[in-house]
Amino acid sequence: MTIKLKTPISEEEIRKLHIGDTVLLSGVIVTARDQAHKLMIEERPDFIRPYLKESVIYHCGPIVRQDENGEWHFVSAGPTTSAREEPYQADVIKEYQVRGVIGKGGMGPKTLEGLQKYGAVYFHAVGGAGTLIAKAVKKVITVFKLEEFGTPEAFWVIEVEDFPLVVTMDSHGKSMHKEILEKSSKIAEELINED
Repeated sequence: MTIKLKTPISEEEIRKLHIGDTVLLSGVIVTARDQAHKLMIEERPDFIRPYLKESVIYHCGPIVRQDENGEWHFVSAGPTTSAREEPYQADVIKEYQVRGVIGKGGMGPKTLEGLQKYGAVYFHAVGGAGTLIAKAVKKVITVFKLEEFGTPEAFWVIEVEDFPLVVTMDSHGKSMHKEILEKSSKIAEELINED
């Protein structure tokens, strides 16, 4: 059964989610990559707070176009590798009361602990499906730090509808990424020791 979620999302709603749950996410979310995460920790800017509170960060460097009226549209919006944000993510979740993080590849123990402590989850988005995901982006509300950071690294505040996701790290200390790594390492070890 697919769960429909809409931002703002309460901690109670997030705590009901478990790894393996499929979700269709709607509402306002924010793209943020390396420079954005660094800024959120080093300077703790207030301009992004209202958009992140009880909302979701998307690790994404979109391809965008601007129409003749000056409005932005997402052409491609695939997820980027989340591991790079591991040093910052738990602190960002705490500071901005973020309820979810979208990306690919999962995150590490510090983030997993943060998800548990502050009531958030990690959503896995399908890599290589950027143009398909872009169809879920219904509107670009605003953009911050576009000139300073460039298109991929800017904070894009977007409205999404039925963005398909899978919970792969939950607020109960479970991580599919960790479980898969442990299982595959065990199998590899057994194969090596077969001689």
